[in-house]
Amino acid sequence: MPLTDHIAQKLALLPDKPGCYIMKDENGEILYVGKAKVLKNRVRSYFHGVHNSKTTKLVARIQDFEFIQTSTEKEALLLEINLIKKHRPPFNIMFMDDKMYPYIEVTKGSDFTVRITRKVVNRKNDYFGPYPVSTYAYDMVKLINQLFPIRKCKTMGKSACLYYHMHQCMGFCFQEIDEEEALKNREKIIRFLKGYTDEVKGELAAKMKQASMDLQFERAQELLEQIRSIDYVQEKQTIDFSVRDSFDAFGWYEDKGYLSIQGFFVREGKLLERNMSISPVYEDSEDAFIAYILQYYQTNTVPRQIYVPAHTNTRILEEALQTKITIPQRGDRKKLIDLVHTNAKEAHEQKFQLTYAKDRELERANRQLAKIFDKPVHTIEMFDNSHISGAYNVSGLVVFKDGKPDKSSYRKYQLGDYRSDTDSMKEVIRRRYARLVKEDKPLPDLLLVDGGAGQIHAAASIRDELGLNLTIAGLVKDDKHTTRALLDENLQEISLEKTDSLFFLLTRMQDEVHRFAITYHKKLRSKGMTKSILDDIPGIGPARKKQLQAKFPSLKKMKAAELPELAAVVPEKTAALLYKRLHDNQAKQEELAFQTDAITQDEIEKAED
Repeated sequence: MPLTDHIAQKLALLPDKPGCYIMKDENGEILYVGKAKVLKNRVRSYFHGVHNSKTTKLVARIQDFEFIQTSTEKEALLLEINLIKKHRPPFNIMFMDDKMYPYIEVTKGSDFTVRITRKVVNRKNDYFGPYPVSTYAYDMVKLINQLFPIRKCKTMGKSACLYYHMHQCMGFCFQEIDEEEALKNREKIIRFLKGYTDEVKGELAAKMKQASMDLQFERAQELLEQIRSIDYVQEKQTIDFSVRDSFDAFGWYEDKGYLSIQGFFVREGKLLERNMSISPVYEDSEDAFIAYILQYYQTNTVPRQIYVPAHTNTRILEEALQTKITIPQRGDRKKLIDLVHTNAKEAHEQKFQLTYAKDRELERANRQLAKIFDKPVHTIEMFDNSHISGAYNVSGLVVFKDGKPDKSSYRKYQLGDYRSDTDSMKEVIRRRYARLVKEDKPLPDLLLVDGGAGQIHAAASIRDELGLNLTIAGLVKDDKHTTRALLDENLQEISLEKTDSLFFLLTRMQDEVHRFAITYHKKLRSKGMTKSILDDIPGIGPARKKQLQAKFPSLKKMKAAELPELAAVVPEKTAALLYKRLHDNQAKQEELAFQTDAITQDEIEKAED
């Protein structure tokens, strides 16, 4: 790309030191964050020479850059990870869904609990994991709570609960328990989580045999099902190692501008597999691989040992993670690294065509939008309103960047008293863009309203009121409520063929904003119904109401709760009153819920017409 004077002047200032560089577009939005051993060489390489098609796509968007010099390459790497996590640039490879994998936590003490957590915060407790396949962790915790008489409730009651009568709890809440026996249970559970299940299975088998001899066949069947459950859960892991080690192993495969990264996690000799990522890559693949590992350990516990493939910069990883990084040369560990690479390659080959096709479709759709509006269209915002007879009047905003949903930018709005759909549209647009102007944030390249001329005029009136430079368009539907055309501000229809890439993008956006707004509307409605019920129960004040709503976020979940579950949050008598009220009114509430769902759909269809 031809150098502007601004960029040429900044290139001349680059030092021959390590650091991070931040590429920006014309709106000042961050496109990409990278690190470099030598800033001067790395940044200049973007603006000179020949690049592949993907890097060319990135460079074409760069209108400015910043750099931050660091003392060492390690500091540059850590800074890069923090900047990626903070700004989530669209051209950086991101760690999956940016969420922590679950752990199984066994708390300390005789009244310990076994539960799922995503944060290792109390080093006094014992933690097992992480479990990339979360269902395994949940199945294991459920099984342990069935097999062992341990504490189940977060809040201690004063009388025996259902778990005690089912022999799944020792009754910590109302009687003295044998501390030594409880601690023996804890040690047994620790061994069970480490994979030593024969002891528990042997005890269950003995009990099953005795039950059969006593002609207690139903009890024997229950015990048999528990043994089968242990086998089922254990089968979800493949044991490949005779030594019960714990370590992580990573590998990668790159082809045609896409990078596939895979991680294997071995805990107590059990091999857990996770197909991590396949993404376009705009930098050196080894650098992207290292950055990806660093991102993963931003939110997960670092093991004592990590294995990586040949040519990986182990020194910088060891400095950053403060753990042992090894490139295995022979034996089981080398076979494991080869297996990780093989899986990364297979995942790449299996998913590449689909991922590549989706990217091509999005590029075509974006080119069509750029041609229609005679300008690049990278960011699109779209609103949808939802209410029921004017009540719970809300709006949802979804944001798509280069054809992909940017869920971190989604917003929910509770609107004022409902008057009309156009008034609701005016209110939410005024609130949204007045705030962007106040905070000096960039406007989208295109605002789409899910409606025709009336909605376009409403949006345009607020834009003119705020003095904004904002392109607005609407979507026209046929008599089957299917999108058939794009409507510009001059009310000129741009027809859409159902085979067009743009048609699929716009319908996807419509579905997403509709889902987002309706979900928010139903959540508020459910909370409103729950709140009204709680207001009528003696003994439930603001504090207990808050506790109940935190434990049971919807009316449906509260109605599904058993009495002991309610009693774990509020006193037993209050819980009994609440349980009775919930189930006495169940038929009435279900009828109301059915009616409100129907009305909501009718009103939506009316608005679409």
